[in-house]
Amino acid sequence: MEKWKTLKSEYLYQTPFGNLRKDSCRLPNGLIIDDYYVNEFADWVNAVVVTKEQQILLVEQYRYAGQGVYLEIPAGKIEKGESDEEGILREIREETGYASLEKPVLLGEFMVNPATQTNKIKTFLVKEAYKSGDQELDETEDINVKFYDFKEFGHMIQTQSIQTQLFTVSAYYMAKAILEEEC
Repeated sequence: MEKWKTLKSEYLYQTPFGNLRKDSCRLPNGLIIDDYYVNEFADWVNAVVVTKEQQILLVEQYRYAGQGVYLEIPAGKIEKGESDEEGILREIREETGYASLEKPVLLGEFMVNPATQTNKIKTFLVKEAYKSGDQELDETEDINVKFYDFKEFGHMIQTQSIQTQLFTVSAYYMAKAILEEEC
């Protein structure tokens, strides 16, 4: 399959959070799209965190665009000079106060929405998590740490008895497959 050709590109706005770009593109069949919008966001990492007691550690927070409180796996952007593994362990520590001495297991790297966004997400499994300190939240963060039985969490997803997002769901099932292989 042939790629589209970019004929023109301009930024409509640029912010520390992300950019909006408007491109003009020629498709392989010759059709021209004059106003194809692309959201440029930074890549980020997230992780399914499981404690020694087989509890999944989740963060509960209000999400403005979704207008609700969501249960999610810890996540965030990588800071300059960090490896992905260092970044996710830092995010977990800051958001929850938990740590692990085990190396994070990479579950996969995925495009978030390749139709309109440029960013990728790397998803990890972090096992044997333990309380190591207090949360270190940014002034814009209000996060409650929640624990659920790892196996029961799948039922909660299926019955939609919790409000969550797709990244948490897909990461949970990838982690579940790895953990079941280990048993």
